[in-house]
Amino acid sequence: MRSVLVRCFSLAFIAVLRSSLICCFMSFSIRTGSMACVKKILLSLFGAGLTTMAWGYSELSRFRLKHETLEVFEPGFLDGGEFTILHISDLHMLPAHSRKQQWVAALSALNPDLVVNTGDNLSSADAVPAVLRALGPLLSKPGLFVFGTNDYFGPRPVNPIGYLLGKKRKVSDQALPWEGMRAAFLEHGWRDATHQRHEFKVGKVRIAAAGVDDPHHNLDNYSLVAGSPNPDADLTIALTHSPEPRVLTQFEADGYDLSLSGHTHGGQLCLPFERAIVTNCGIDRTRANGLHRFGKMWMHVTNGLGTSPYVPFRIFCRPSATLIHLVEKAN
Repeated sequence: MRSVLVRCFSLAFIAVLRSSLICCFMSFSIRTGSMACVKKILLSLFGAGLTTMAWGYSELSRFRLKHETLEVFEPGFLDGGEFTILHISDLHMLPAHSRKQQWVAALSALNPDLVVNTGDNLSSADAVPAVLRALGPLLSKPGLFVFGTNDYFGPRPVNPIGYLLGKKRKVSDQALPWEGMRAAFLEHGWRDATHQRHEFKVGKVRIAAAGVDDPHHNLDNYSLVAGSPNPDADLTIALTHSPEPRVLTQFEADGYDLSLSGHTHGGQLCLPFERAIVTNCGIDRTRANGLHRFGKMWMHVTNGLGTSPYVPFRIFCRPSATLIHLVEKAN
Protein backbone atom coordinates (compact mmCIF):
# COMPACT_ATOMS: atom_id res chain seq x y z
CA MET A 1 0.00 0.00 0.00
CA ARG A 2 2.76 2.43 0.91
CA SER A 3 4.66 1.70 -2.30
CA VAL A 4 1.49 2.54 -4.23
CA LEU A 5 1.18 5.82 -2.35
CA VAL A 6 4.80 6.69 -3.08
CA ARG A 7 4.23 6.10 -6.78
CA CYS A 8 1.05 8.18 -6.69
CA PHE A 9 2.85 11.05 -4.93
CA SER A 10 5.63 10.92 -7.53
CA LEU A 11 3.23 10.91 -10.45
CA ALA A 12 1.13 13.68 -8.92
CA PHE A 13 4.20 15.83 -8.36
CA ILE A 14 5.32 15.39 -11.97
CA ALA A 15 1.81 16.02 -13.28
CA VAL A 16 1.45 19.23 -11.29
CA LEU A 17 4.75 20.60 -12.54
CA ARG A 18 4.00 19.60 -16.13
CA SER A 19 0.57 21.23 -16.13
CA SER A 20 2.01 24.37 -14.58
CA LEU A 21 4.71 24.66 -17.21
CA ILE A 22 2.21 24.07 -20.01
CA CYS A 23 -0.04 26.75 -18.57
CA CYS A 24 2.88 29.14 -18.28
CA PHE A 25 3.95 28.61 -21.89
CA MET A 26 0.45 29.01 -23.26
CA SER A 27 -0.52 32.03 -21.21
CA PHE A 28 2.71 33.91 -21.75
CA SER A 29 2.31 33.38 -25.48
CA ILE A 30 -0.91 35.34 -25.03
CA ARG A 31 -0.61 38.59 -23.13
CA THR A 32 -3.90 38.19 -21.27
CA GLY A 33 -4.11 35.90 -18.29
CA SER A 34 -0.41 35.87 -17.45
CA MET A 35 -1.00 36.85 -13.85
CA ALA A 36 -3.51 34.04 -13.43
CA CYS A 37 -0.90 31.60 -14.67
CA VAL A 38 1.67 32.90 -12.18
CA LYS A 39 -0.84 32.37 -9.37
CA LYS A 40 -1.57 28.89 -10.60
CA ILE A 41 2.12 28.04 -10.75
CA LEU A 42 2.68 29.30 -7.21
CA LEU A 43 -0.30 27.37 -5.88
CA SER A 44 0.78 24.25 -7.76
CA LEU A 45 4.32 24.48 -6.45
CA PHE A 46 3.02 25.06 -2.92
CA GLY A 47 0.80 21.99 -3.19
CA ALA A 48 3.60 19.91 -4.67
CA GLY A 49 5.90 21.07 -1.87
CA LEU A 50 3.42 20.02 0.82
CA THR A 51 2.94 16.66 -0.88
CA THR A 52 6.68 16.08 -1.06
CA MET A 53 7.16 17.05 2.59
CA ALA A 54 4.39 14.68 3.67
CA TRP A 55 5.95 11.90 1.63
CA GLY A 56 9.44 12.63 3.01
CA TYR A 57 8.17 12.63 6.58
CA SER A 58 6.23 9.38 6.13
CA GLU A 59 9.35 7.66 4.78
CA LEU A 60 11.09 8.12 8.15
CA SER A 61 9.21 5.16 9.59
CA ARG A 62 9.34 2.88 6.53
CA PHE A 63 12.19 0.82 7.96
CA ARG A 64 13.81 -1.71 5.69
CA LEU A 65 16.17 -4.62 6.15
CA LYS A 66 18.66 -4.88 3.31
CA HIS A 67 20.73 -7.93 2.43
CA GLU A 68 24.20 -8.06 0.91
CA THR A 69 26.24 -11.16 0.08
CA LEU A 70 30.02 -11.21 -0.05
CA GLU A 71 32.37 -14.08 -0.85
CA VAL A 72 35.14 -13.97 1.74
CA PHE A 73 36.04 -17.40 3.07
CA GLU A 74 37.93 -20.23 1.42
CA PRO A 75 35.82 -23.05 0.00
CA GLY A 76 34.77 -25.52 2.66
CA PHE A 77 35.64 -23.26 5.59
CA LEU A 78 32.00 -22.86 6.69
CA ASP A 79 30.86 -26.24 5.34
CA GLY A 80 28.62 -24.41 2.90
CA GLY A 81 27.16 -22.14 5.57
CA GLU A 82 27.46 -18.40 6.16
CA PHE A 83 28.62 -15.84 8.71
CA THR A 84 26.26 -12.88 9.12
CA ILE A 85 26.98 -9.31 10.22
CA LEU A 86 24.11 -7.01 11.18
CA HIS A 87 25.22 -3.46 10.38
CA ILE A 88 23.35 -0.71 12.26
CA SER A 89 24.11 2.98 12.24
CA ASP A 90 22.74 6.50 12.68
CA LEU A 91 19.81 5.76 14.97
CA HIS A 92 19.64 9.48 15.89
CA MET A 93 17.30 8.31 18.64
CA LEU A 94 14.76 10.37 20.55
CA PRO A 95 12.67 8.91 23.40
CA ALA A 96 9.52 9.31 21.31
CA HIS A 97 10.84 7.01 18.55
CA SER A 98 8.96 3.99 19.88
CA ARG A 99 8.35 2.42 16.48
CA LYS A 100 12.05 2.58 15.64
CA GLN A 101 12.93 1.02 19.00
CA GLN A 102 10.55 -1.86 18.39
CA TRP A 103 11.77 -2.44 14.83
CA VAL A 104 15.44 -2.50 15.83
CA ALA A 105 14.79 -4.77 18.83
CA ALA A 106 13.00 -7.22 16.53
CA LEU A 107 16.18 -7.61 14.45
CA SER A 108 17.46 -9.97 17.15
CA ALA A 109 15.26 -12.62 15.52
CA LEU A 110 17.77 -12.66 12.65
CA ASN A 111 20.27 -14.22 15.07
CA PRO A 112 23.30 -12.49 13.50
CA ASP A 113 26.75 -13.83 14.26
CA LEU A 114 28.10 -10.30 14.82
CA VAL A 115 26.50 -6.88 15.32
CA VAL A 116 28.36 -3.76 14.19
CA ASN A 117 27.18 -0.28 15.22
CA THR A 118 28.93 2.62 13.46
CA GLY A 119 27.65 5.48 15.58
CA ASP A 120 25.42 8.56 15.77
CA ASN A 121 23.03 6.82 18.17
CA LEU A 122 21.71 9.89 20.00
CA SER A 123 19.67 12.99 19.22
CA SER A 124 19.04 14.19 22.78
CA ALA A 125 20.53 13.93 26.25
CA ASP A 126 17.63 11.76 27.47
CA ALA A 127 17.79 9.23 24.62
CA VAL A 128 20.24 6.67 26.08
CA PRO A 129 17.47 4.52 27.64
CA ALA A 130 15.67 4.50 24.29
CA VAL A 131 18.84 3.37 22.51
CA LEU A 132 19.32 0.58 25.03
CA ARG A 133 15.70 -0.51 24.62
CA ALA A 134 16.25 -0.73 20.87
CA LEU A 135 19.59 -2.51 21.02
CA GLY A 136 18.92 -4.50 24.19
CA PRO A 137 18.05 -7.84 22.56
CA LEU A 138 21.12 -7.49 20.29
CA LEU A 139 23.57 -6.81 23.11
CA SER A 140 23.70 -10.52 23.88
CA LYS A 141 25.35 -11.05 20.49
CA PRO A 142 29.05 -10.39 19.85
CA GLY A 143 29.36 -6.74 18.88
CA LEU A 144 31.71 -3.99 17.74
CA PHE A 145 31.11 -0.25 17.76
CA VAL A 146 32.57 3.16 17.05
CA PHE A 147 30.91 6.50 17.72
CA GLY A 148 30.06 9.48 15.56
CA THR A 149 29.95 13.13 16.48
CA ASN A 150 26.24 12.86 17.32
CA ASP A 151 27.09 10.49 20.14
CA TYR A 152 29.23 13.18 21.78
CA PHE A 153 27.30 16.33 20.87
CA GLY A 154 23.64 17.08 20.23
CA PRO A 155 22.27 18.02 16.83
CA ARG A 156 22.02 21.60 15.70
CA PRO A 157 19.91 23.36 13.06
CA VAL A 158 21.18 22.75 9.54
CA ASN A 159 21.37 25.23 6.69
CA PRO A 160 20.08 23.16 3.74
CA ILE A 161 21.95 25.30 1.22
CA GLY A 162 25.23 24.75 3.03
CA TYR A 163 24.52 21.03 3.16
CA LEU A 164 23.94 20.89 -0.60
CA LEU A 165 27.13 22.89 -1.18
CA GLY A 166 29.09 20.37 0.89
CA LYS A 167 30.01 22.72 3.72
CA LYS A 168 31.05 20.92 6.91
CA ARG A 169 28.73 21.52 9.84
CA LYS A 170 30.08 22.76 13.14
CA VAL A 171 29.40 20.59 16.16
CA SER A 172 27.06 21.95 18.80
CA ASP A 173 28.06 22.71 22.38
CA GLN A 174 25.38 20.37 23.82
CA ALA A 175 27.27 17.48 25.37
CA LEU A 176 25.55 14.09 25.24
CA PRO A 177 25.91 11.31 27.85
CA TRP A 178 27.86 8.94 25.61
CA GLU A 179 29.90 7.56 28.54
CA GLY A 180 26.87 5.81 30.05
CA MET A 181 25.90 4.35 26.69
CA ARG A 182 29.44 3.12 26.09
CA ALA A 183 29.55 1.57 29.56
CA ALA A 184 26.32 -0.33 28.85
CA PHE A 185 27.69 -1.63 25.54
CA LEU A 186 30.90 -2.79 27.22
CA GLU A 187 29.05 -4.35 30.15
CA HIS A 188 27.18 -6.58 27.73
CA GLY A 189 30.35 -7.64 25.94
CA TRP A 190 30.48 -5.38 22.90
CA ARG A 191 33.95 -4.19 21.95
CA ASP A 192 34.79 -0.51 21.47
CA ALA A 193 36.89 -0.27 18.29
CA THR A 194 37.54 3.46 18.65
CA HIS A 195 41.32 3.72 18.16
CA GLN A 196 41.65 0.13 19.26
CA ARG A 197 42.51 -3.19 17.65
CA HIS A 198 40.71 -6.37 18.65
CA GLU A 199 41.15 -10.06 17.96
CA PHE A 200 38.45 -12.52 18.92
CA LYS A 201 36.65 -15.59 17.71
CA VAL A 202 32.96 -16.06 16.87
CA GLY A 203 32.27 -19.73 16.29
CA LYS A 204 35.11 -20.90 14.11
CA VAL A 205 35.71 -17.46 12.53
CA ARG A 206 38.78 -15.60 13.80
CA ILE A 207 38.21 -11.87 13.54
CA ALA A 208 40.70 -8.99 13.59
CA ALA A 209 39.07 -5.57 13.83
CA ALA A 210 40.12 -1.96 14.26
CA GLY A 211 38.45 1.44 14.11
CA VAL A 212 38.89 5.16 14.42
CA ASP A 213 36.91 8.01 15.93
CA ASP A 214 34.74 10.14 13.64
CA PRO A 215 36.97 11.41 10.81
CA HIS A 216 34.33 13.80 9.50
CA HIS A 217 35.26 16.17 12.32
CA ASN A 218 38.93 15.15 12.42
CA LEU A 219 38.62 13.11 15.61
CA ASP A 220 40.54 10.23 14.05
CA ASN A 221 44.13 9.26 14.75
CA TYR A 222 44.97 6.37 12.49
CA SER A 223 48.48 6.00 13.91
CA LEU A 224 46.91 4.39 17.01
CA VAL A 225 45.70 1.40 14.97
CA ALA A 226 48.08 1.49 12.01
CA GLY A 227 49.56 -1.71 10.66
CA SER A 228 48.39 -4.88 9.02
CA PRO A 229 45.86 -7.03 10.88
CA ASN A 230 46.84 -10.48 12.09
CA PRO A 231 47.40 -12.62 8.95
CA ASP A 232 45.96 -15.63 10.78
CA ALA A 233 42.55 -13.93 10.99
CA ASP A 234 39.79 -15.35 8.82
CA LEU A 235 38.03 -11.98 8.58
CA THR A 236 39.39 -8.45 9.03
CA ILE A 237 37.01 -5.55 9.65
CA ALA A 238 37.61 -1.79 9.70
CA LEU A 239 35.15 0.58 11.41
CA THR A 240 34.74 4.30 10.83
CA HIS A 241 31.59 6.34 11.31
CA SER A 242 32.14 8.46 8.22
CA PRO A 243 33.53 6.85 5.04
CA GLU A 244 36.24 9.42 4.48
CA PRO A 245 38.59 8.32 1.66
CA ARG A 246 41.72 9.40 3.53
CA VAL A 247 40.88 6.88 6.29
CA LEU A 248 39.62 4.15 3.98
CA THR A 249 42.84 4.45 1.98
CA GLN A 250 44.87 3.63 5.09
CA PHE A 251 42.69 0.66 6.05
CA GLU A 252 42.89 -0.63 2.49
CA ALA A 253 46.68 -0.23 2.38
CA ASP A 254 46.95 -2.22 5.64
CA GLY A 255 45.03 -5.07 4.05
CA TYR A 256 41.57 -5.09 5.67
CA ASP A 257 38.86 -7.16 4.00
CA LEU A 258 35.81 -5.03 4.79
CA SER A 259 35.12 -1.54 6.08
CA LEU A 260 31.79 -0.58 7.65
CA SER A 261 30.49 3.00 7.86
CA GLY A 262 27.37 5.12 8.21
CA HIS A 263 27.06 8.91 8.35
CA THR A 264 25.78 9.56 4.81
CA HIS A 265 22.20 8.45 5.57
CA GLY A 266 22.47 6.93 2.09
CA GLY A 267 22.08 10.44 0.69
CA GLN A 268 18.79 10.95 2.62
CA LEU A 269 17.20 13.14 -0.07
CA CYS A 270 17.83 11.10 -3.19
CA LEU A 271 16.84 10.67 -6.78
CA PRO A 272 14.94 7.46 -7.63
CA PHE A 273 16.69 4.16 -6.88
CA GLU A 274 18.63 5.70 -3.97
CA ARG A 275 20.89 7.78 -6.19
CA ALA A 276 22.47 10.23 -3.76
CA ILE A 277 22.64 13.94 -4.55
CA VAL A 278 25.11 14.68 -1.74
CA THR A 279 27.07 12.50 0.71
CA ASN A 280 28.00 15.02 3.44
CA CYS A 281 31.54 13.63 3.43
CA GLY A 282 34.46 12.88 1.13
CA ILE A 283 33.11 9.72 -0.47
CA ASP A 284 31.66 10.02 -3.96
CA ARG A 285 27.92 9.91 -4.59
CA THR A 286 28.02 6.51 -6.30
CA ARG A 287 29.24 4.93 -3.04
CA ALA A 288 26.99 6.81 -0.62
CA ASN A 289 25.15 3.60 0.24
CA GLY A 290 25.51 -0.12 -0.26
CA LEU A 291 28.40 -2.49 -0.92
CA HIS A 292 31.24 -1.30 -3.14
CA ARG A 293 34.92 -1.77 -3.83
CA PHE A 294 37.51 0.60 -2.40
CA GLY A 295 40.70 -0.61 -4.01
CA LYS A 296 41.22 -4.19 -2.85
CA MET A 297 38.94 -3.68 0.16
CA TRP A 298 35.18 -4.00 0.25
CA MET A 299 33.29 -1.12 1.84
CA HIS A 300 29.71 -1.05 3.09
CA VAL A 301 27.86 2.19 3.83
CA THR A 302 24.44 1.87 5.39
CA ASN A 303 21.50 4.25 4.95
CA GLY A 304 21.15 4.33 8.71
CA LEU A 305 17.90 4.38 10.64
CA GLY A 306 17.41 8.04 11.53
CA THR A 307 17.97 11.66 10.59
CA SER A 308 18.69 14.89 12.37
CA PRO A 309 15.53 16.06 14.16
CA TYR A 310 16.01 19.33 12.29
CA VAL A 311 15.72 17.60 8.90
CA PRO A 312 13.10 14.88 9.48
CA PHE A 313 12.67 13.86 5.86
CA ARG A 314 13.83 11.12 3.51
CA ILE A 315 13.14 10.91 -0.22
CA PHE A 316 13.79 7.73 -2.24
CA CYS A 317 16.05 6.57 0.62
CA ARG A 318 14.29 4.51 3.25
CA PRO A 319 15.91 4.08 6.67
CA SER A 320 17.58 0.70 6.85
CA ALA A 321 19.85 -1.78 8.54
CA THR A 322 21.80 -4.36 6.56
CA LEU A 323 22.40 -8.05 7.10
CA ILE A 324 25.67 -8.91 5.36
CA HIS A 325 25.97 -12.58 4.44
CA LEU A 326 29.62 -13.62 4.30
CA VAL A 327 29.98 -16.87 2.39
CA GLU A 328 32.65 -19.07 0.89
CA LYS A 329 34.33 -18.16 -2.39
CA ALA A 330 33.16 -20.05 -5.43
CA ASN A 331 35.43 -22.90 -6.51
